[in-house]
Amino acid sequence: MNIGTLLNALPGACAQGLIWGIMAIGVYLTYRILDLADLTVDGTMCTGGAVCIMMMLNGHSVWLSLLVAFLAGMLAGMVTGLLHTFLGIPAILAGILTQLGLYSVNLRILGNKANQAINVDKYNLLISLRYIKNVAFYKNSILIVAVVTIILIAVLYWFFGTELGCSIRATGANAGMSKAQGINTDFNKVLGLMISNGIVAFASALYAQYQGFADVNAGRGAIVIGLAAVIIGQVVFGWIHANFACKLLFVSFGAIIYYLVLQVVMWFGLNTNDLKLISALVVAAFLAIPHLKEKYFGKKIKKGGESRA
Repeated sequence: MNIGTLLNALPGACAQGLIWGIMAIGVYLTYRILDLADLTVDGTMCTGGAVCIMMMLNGHSVWLSLLVAFLAGMLAGMVTGLLHTFLGIPAILAGILTQLGLYSVNLRILGNKANQAINVDKYNLLISLRYIKNVAFYKNSILIVAVVTIILIAVLYWFFGTELGCSIRATGANAGMSKAQGINTDFNKVLGLMISNGIVAFASALYAQYQGFADVNAGRGAIVIGLAAVIIGQVVFGWIHANFACKLLFVSFGAIIYYLVLQVVMWFGLNTNDLKLISALVVAAFLAIPHLKEKYFGKKIKKGGESRA
């Protein structure tokens, strides 16, 4: 176990954590804001990358490719939203159906191939695994993704402070009361799912550039990583009384911590075939921490209840 090997791997783990942190922000919007269990992300985490890579291979700029990837993710989110609101299918099942259908759609996008590669030397990528070390600071992938994350958080902070954004938050907090106040809750659910999956697809487009290829199986288990980042951010930084923007930032930090933990675990010599099992154990551990903390370290209430002030 060479410490130098671990140190060399940490910058790459930070870069991946930042990219998946953007994805986790999308998961946070449905899981925490809308209070919906959306499994569409396992499909859109491939869709965004597939669209971006194929667009660039066909001569389009990286910025246009990222935009179209975002719109493709929004379209997938809209399908899930309509299945849930218009057809009355439970959100979790609607997400599964969309995710299932996206597998075939993603294969079509990739030209009926399981994966498509892109050459960093021939195409002007925004980020890449090769842009981690020995490059100008303004080309460093970690810096670029960090800036993108800050811009995204700023835009979301502004949007959810608008009347429309507040109505989406109200829908997630109490759909029945929101409907009684004249808020179109079905529209808000569809819009929230669209924004969430658009962000996930955007993260997927960045990740496909980073690793140099898009793969039809890239999204498998993405929801686990997204939820892990949300939970880890909540457990580690939950003691801080923060506003909405900081909570989104904590989600991004949660993804970085997740990847750093995985990197340290792999450094101890565990088989890479056990990566999914390790991921599940890491998520389970962080999910259990709040419960165990409250159960064994929470304040005990005396019999008869607390005395009146």
